[in-house]
Amino acid sequence: MRPGAGEVLHFSEDPTITEFVPHVAATARVPGAYVWAVDAERAPGYWFPRRCPRVLAWRTPGTTAADAERILGPSGAPRLHAVEYAWLERTRAVRLYAYRLPAGPFRPFAEPEPALRGEPEPTAHVAEVPVRPLGPPEPVGDLFALHEEAGIELRVLPRLWPLWDAIVASTLGFSGIRLRNAQPDGDGRT
Repeated sequence: MRPGAGEVLHFSEDPTITEFVPHVAATARVPGAYVWAVDAERAPGYWFPRRCPRVLAWRTPGTTAADAERILGPSGAPRLHAVEYAWLERTRAVRLYAYRLPAGPFRPFAEPEPALRGEPEPTAHVAEVPVRPLGPPEPVGDLFALHEEAGIELRVLPRLWPLWDAIVASTLGFSGIRLRNAQPDGDGRT
């Protein structure tokens, strides 16, 4: 489930949205009222229940062979997504929908990610005006099958923090989404 040419996507568990209105998200780390969407490259990071904590890692031109082997492993997958066992059933059962939105009103948004190396790259696309979907929402379907079809390794772990620490210290590209919902680690992080 990826956007077509001239589109961005918004993923939601609500299939009744007829217009997206700019708002300040409850979880916003930046000021401003926006409509949020993602491009084809970032879409797989949203093939999860909305509140599901997840860690994403991928090869970049600067990724060392040692880091790729140590973290991505021998599967050869260029990308890894990880969730916790506590979210496994919710990920299987969620009814997720994709809204196709016209890309015209949106601009890339480079939100700083923790320990980001180099220049910030767009992590999302935002619009500051109301946006109507191009059509009805599309059921995303089996999230595990989507990962398999995209060649993305999906790991299920007891806790995300040890993997997160290894990824942040590596040369991989990475993102952590909804980590405040992750199981606490031994240091009390949530």
